[in-house]
Amino acid sequence: MTDHSPADLPIRDDMIRLGQLLKLASLAEDGVEAKALIDNGLVQVNGEIEERRGRQLHPGDTVSVNGETVRITQG
Repeated sequence: MTDHSPADLPIRDDMIRLGQLLKLASLAEDGVEAKALIDNGLVQVNGEIEERRGRQLHPGDTVSVNGETVRITQG
């Protein structure tokens, strides 16, 4: 059985933008790839497809891309 619990990703501030988070979590190599993932509907925030790269994320939010999920925590 595989463990599908999200990996915790601590952030310093109270908020991070989706495009930044994708790069920080190594879910996207750069901003161009992050934009492509979002534009193609491959990114989910809290279980719903997100289409805004500038979406503000806060501790407790989860982000999923290609079967990988991270949960934002306060660092």
